[in-house]
Amino acid sequence: MTPLATKRPLPGTVPDPLYPDSDGRSMGDTDFHAHAQIHLRQGLEDFFAAVPDVYVGSNLIYYYEKGNPRSRRDPDVLVARGVGKHRRRSYRLWEEGVVPSTFFELASKKTFRKDVGTKRDLYEKLRIAEYFVFDPEGPYLDRRLQGFRLVKGLYVPLSPDAEGALMSRELGLRMVPEESMLRLSDLKTGEAVLTRSERAEQEKRRADALEAELKRLRKQLGKQES
Repeated sequence: MTPLATKRPLPGTVPDPLYPDSDGRSMGDTDFHAHAQIHLRQGLEDFFAAVPDVYVGSNLIYYYEKGNPRSRRDPDVLVARGVGKHRRRSYRLWEEGVVPSTFFELASKKTFRKDVGTKRDLYEKLRIAEYFVFDPEGPYLDRRLQGFRLVKGLYVPLSPDAEGALMSRELGLRMVPEESMLRLSDLKTGEAVLTRSERAEQEKRRADALEAELKRLRKQLGKQES
């Protein structure tokens, strides 16, 4: 009798003391930084909601070399294609077998030099196909949104359009600074990706309009019957 095969745990879900889930540092983000990160992650999650193999993570440690726990980064937001959407403790490259397609860093007073310097150089070596840096507050970068695409192993800066927007081939999105957040739009349709509060307000307006129409019809029917 053949024994049942043991089900393997999903990548990134089993605690491993060699690869901690946290680096122990306090984030210390401003409201601008937190607002930008929340809306970026939620926007990406909503845009890819119907795509079963696209994962979006934030403040997740990315381990890229097995046996060397110091080989890690923690991008503000990462997107990986060809992997499950399940929740992870960390993203361990050797378990996933897939290099994330896109990294985002949100620049701050403490990080902006590294974001466009040493981090950019490392992400190029790690073969992250696209890398974007956004300054939610505005004063730290020459351009609030900067992007780089890997071409023949080297990062090439992306040129913004007249509105300062950049196009992501990997994500299929147009991104433009809007106050302290990035506004995402579908490259195929041109439709904006609404924030969750915007979507809730839109649905409320539709419900209110439907209720008003039903009341009008009931009133009209009542006049006809009298």
